[in-house]
Amino acid sequence: MSAETLEPECLLSCGAVVITGASSGIGEEFVKVITAANSQTKVFNLSRTPPKDSLASGKLQHCPADLSSAAGQDAATSAAEAWLEGAGSRGSIILINNSGFGSYGAFPEPSLERSLQMIDLNMRAPVVLTGRLLPHLKQRGGAVINISSTAAFQPTPLFAVYGGTKAFLMNWSLGLWRELRDTKVHVLCVCPGPTGTNFFRAAGFAKPPVSDKMGQTSNQVVKESLKALASRQPLVVCGWSNKLAVMISSRIPRVWVTMLTYMTLNKLRNGHSSGQN
Repeated sequence: MSAETLEPECLLSCGAVVITGASSGIGEEFVKVITAANSQTKVFNLSRTPPKDSLASGKLQHCPADLSSAAGQDAATSAAEAWLEGAGSRGSIILINNSGFGSYGAFPEPSLERSLQMIDLNMRAPVVLTGRLLPHLKQRGGAVINISSTAAFQPTPLFAVYGGTKAFLMNWSLGLWRELRDTKVHVLCVCPGPTGTNFFRAAGFAKPPVSDKMGQTSNQVVKESLKALASRQPLVVCGWSNKLAVMISSRIPRVWVTMLTYMTLNKLRNGHSSGQN
């Protein structure tokens, strides 16, 4: 995506990006596209795994972080604040809360501890990072991009905790968007459907249960996200088929949707390996 396709305030004034989970998937693609659009942008990544050496051509600083624990979140946020006051002290700021994972199975599978880690990573980490970095964002201007999921729009039995965390993230994002509407900070919630990332492997599947033809690439998700950011939308569902599915599910009683979702997700059992987390 070229810089000309985006409103200048979205990326061209962006001097600093703080992102979680840029070592692969959607996070990695955000870094590639943003730094290609603005060569002056610097990136601070928070994740356990470091990104590829070639990512962002030396513009990215990696901070090893465990965002699934309170102590790890506090340390990571302190490091991000120090970076924003040092190497990343110029221009507006984009905070991208991208890290997250899901686990397949009837609660509390694969373990209660795993579910609690999911809650900490998918929900608490974005709240902590955004809350601590918001003074910087208000002062310098910018945006908060929260990566939710189409799972946010209906109950997801067998992905129950994951769907619950994504529903929280979507509703919290929209509430935050309205609170900050009259400031220099814009909030965007992104809801992708199945995407070509490591999500299903992390959720315990030996191979992705959804065909590549049925999902989107990370690049497609990022392009739709940045277009939505350029037009200052508060919420974007990525992909026409996902938009259609969300629209249909919103018109069906939630108990019926829950039953239909269970029937759909239960069919995935054959591709699930309980030994993989």
